[in-house]
Amino acid sequence: MCGIFAYLNYLTPKSRQEVLDLLVTGLKRLEYRGYDSTGVAIDSLDNKDIVMVKRTGKVKVLEDAIKEHFSGGEYSEPVLTHMGIAHTRWATHGVPCERNSHPQRSDEGNSFVVVHNGIITNYNDVKTFLSKKGYEFESETDTEVFAKLVHHLWKKHPNYSFRELVEQAIQQVEGAFAIAVKSKHFPGECVASRRSSPLLVGIKTKTRLATDHIPILYGKDDKKPSCDQDVDSSKASVLPRSDSTSEFMPEQKEVEYFFASDASAVIEHTNRVIYLEDDDVAAVRNGILSIHRLKKSLDDPHAREITTLKMEIQQIMKGNYEYFMQKEIFEQPDSVVNTMRGRVRFDGQSIVLGGIKDYIPEIKRCRRLMLIGCGTSYHSAVATRQLLEELTELPVMVELASDFLDRNTPIFRDDVCFFISQSGETADTLMALRYCKQRGALIVGITNTVGSSICRESHCGVHINAGPEIGVASTKAYTSQFISLVMFALVMSEDRLSLQQRRLEILQGLSKLAEQIREVLKLDNKVRELAKDLYQHKSLLIMGRGYNFATCLEGALKVKELTYMHSEGIMAGELKHGPLALVDDSMPVLMIVLRDPVYVKCMNALQQVTSRKGCPIIICEEGDEETKTFSSRHLEIPRTVDCLQGILTVIPMQLLSYHIAVLRGCDVDCPRNLAKSVTVE
Repeated sequence: MCGIFAYLNYLTPKSRQEVLDLLVTGLKRLEYRGYDSTGVAIDSLDNKDIVMVKRTGKVKVLEDAIKEHFSGGEYSEPVLTHMGIAHTRWATHGVPCERNSHPQRSDEGNSFVVVHNGIITNYNDVKTFLSKKGYEFESETDTEVFAKLVHHLWKKHPNYSFRELVEQAIQQVEGAFAIAVKSKHFPGECVASRRSSPLLVGIKTKTRLATDHIPILYGKDDKKPSCDQDVDSSKASVLPRSDSTSEFMPEQKEVEYFFASDASAVIEHTNRVIYLEDDDVAAVRNGILSIHRLKKSLDDPHAREITTLKMEIQQIMKGNYEYFMQKEIFEQPDSVVNTMRGRVRFDGQSIVLGGIKDYIPEIKRCRRLMLIGCGTSYHSAVATRQLLEELTELPVMVELASDFLDRNTPIFRDDVCFFISQSGETADTLMALRYCKQRGALIVGITNTVGSSICRESHCGVHINAGPEIGVASTKAYTSQFISLVMFALVMSEDRLSLQQRRLEILQGLSKLAEQIREVLKLDNKVRELAKDLYQHKSLLIMGRGYNFATCLEGALKVKELTYMHSEGIMAGELKHGPLALVDDSMPVLMIVLRDPVYVKCMNALQQVTSRKGCPIIICEEGDEETKTFSSRHLEIPRTVDCLQGILTVIPMQLLSYHIAVLRGCDVDCPRNLAKSVTVE
């Protein structure tokens, strides 16, 4: 949710127009995260003020406004050092409008401007305090409180550095956030920090950096004062000023820094990034980057590692596709292979998951497995629960992260908890992870993002290797999460003689999977024609059972996400316990009926629907003439082992939701009200 992008060039000539172009391009790379308004801030021509441009709507609207506002030739004059910030906002406090858009400012003189992701939970208390000090607020946002708090501290402590002012303000606020701050009183400087919301720093130099690590600095005292102790007293200081002088400086003086919520915004500029941890404060002054820790703990490393990204710019471009989601659906033959690459050894019939290899003996001794996620990630857990129970012979619980916390679920030291998240930053999942970790459970992360919070806070894990996923509605991440959990089940059963035949069937199914997905994708034109019959309806029921119940849930979610049309995934066994009342000759029904252990039961449900004048659309196996007789509309998929059916049956649902969305004129990649990375509870 929301997107931060900031750029600082030091002794690297760039015109303000070039800086603006960089900021706008960075925002375009972050559009997939979801947003409703945008804004940028750069230095004025005389370097004595900050100029902001903010708009509601898409980045293109902001881009047009920038062209109109900064049309003079003087903006093409190069400057050696400059810092600009930009933001895409997903509204949490206050309706989408220019007044509530970021950057938010401290005063009419734009002394300090802030871009912020997340929520400041105690903003009302701080706002009340600042109002008593004479501050007037012009927006409904919690972000403006932070900007004004920094300004107040600056007036109280005029000798403090920019970084120290921001550090002190951070000590006063609660909640989850990532921030980047710019000030006209500290030109050419940037201060950024994070707490439970992603933020990274990209570094670009002309030659390779002399070190791959940046030392961490600490203050002398971790005491956190109250707002009154700090802000109301001219004598009090929130954090003692650090006497440490160890900082990071590139070998050469020319350097460019990029602050962003996501690596996709910086990859076209540099592949060298630092992932900030919670309570890190990154500051650039005179071209020097320093990272300061607000709180010191025993397990803190002495430095932050500079990571080399393996992502390529082509991976975040649409190529010949109209939408990112369409591209990602058609990437699945490759993404599933990438998930298995180097892990599944088909010739030796073995699997190696290096990220959890050392923990397998401990997992085998556990009391139960818990799979925890939200949305699509939750559905991948539902899809694989039956196989995990079969191959591990352990109790497997599948939990929605938000409900898991609301119930204060009992957790024991011999539990193993899997946390599944595409972004690795999902707020509810992350909070559930910390809840389980505090209670001594073994934490296993299943994510698609190296360096994410869940990745770092897990004891071990599996990176699903699906590649960047830009579309808000997850597609290839779902199938890669599915396969990752299947591979885990196979690892857990490798020493069970009674399960070897079953394991062999699954491995053979995995070996054919990529080609079978290509076959399913050939149904695209047929699915498009089907969408033309459905897109004007108001509802769609999707039914199945067994291994395909998760496909019903995931398919219904995709339809809701993309088309804004009501859809419900129904367990076919529950049909006569209520949902059958919805069936008539006008209600669209899609049923998944495959030749698996629950085939007879699914056929019973199918006949119940047709006997009520329903005319279901059927997903069935190739050559299944008997099943096809119950409907004139059907989609045939290749035959595979039962536990892998869900990978093949979900792809027609992805295609169907995509085509219905296009026909209804919906924004496929950025559905309304939704964000890719849900970093607030």
